[in-house]
Amino acid sequence: MSILEVKGVNKRFGGLQALGDVNLSVQENSVHAIIGPNGAGKSTLLNCLVGKLIPDTGSVMFDGQSVLGRTPYEINQMGISRVFQTPEIFGDLTVMENMMIPCFAKRDGAFEMNAWGSVLGQKDIVAHAEHVLEDMNMADKRQMMASSMSRGDKRRLEIGMCLAQEPRLLLLDEPTAGMARADTNNTIDLLKEIKDKRDITIAIIEHDMHVVFSLAERITVLAQGTPLVEDVPENIKGNPKVREAYLGEAQV
Repeated sequence: MSILEVKGVNKRFGGLQALGDVNLSVQENSVHAIIGPNGAGKSTLLNCLVGKLIPDTGSVMFDGQSVLGRTPYEINQMGISRVFQTPEIFGDLTVMENMMIPCFAKRDGAFEMNAWGSVLGQKDIVAHAEHVLEDMNMADKRQMMASSMSRGDKRRLEIGMCLAQEPRLLLLDEPTAGMARADTNNTIDLLKEIKDKRDITIAIIEHDMHVVFSLAERITVLAQGTPLVEDVPENIKGNPKVREAYLGEAQV
């Protein structure tokens, strides 16, 4: 059963056709990768999924509901969370303080924005934040300033902040960009663990083919804004169209 359906999506920026008749189906509780060379339209497509851009034509449906015309906040409340290329955390706050922020807006309504002023509400928020930090293996870093952490730990914290809202769909925009190989491998292991433990769907944009083939169950390849092929990883690796599209940019 698909949780995300993209049909006939087109997006132009002046004379540039960024997306051309894109169709995409992401199955529930799967890991789906979207790959392609620079300029293929990957980030444009992702921005259409989270409300930052509105397609010129086409539809984007999440769990049977259209996301078009909704604000990024509304889409987040539907159960979609996004991890950006550069970790979006608050460097002047501690790890624990960062984790408490999304707990205010937990999607099921268990925590309310105005609950911070009540003792019970505050205790609930702290407990939930502590629980997520334990899941992220970051409990021992709770009092660290977020700005002092490695890029890999900043990414781990950001992913945890998304998971604190209990999303059904987690969108990852090049989550290992700029990481050392050790941090990349740790992020792969973290995402595998998340997938094993949670009822969640993951869609990932990534240039690092080591990451893609370590995680993805299905891969869509974009070239010049148009889907080139969609298949299981084993078939993508040897597809001559994919090799030609990358022109040596990525080894698949």
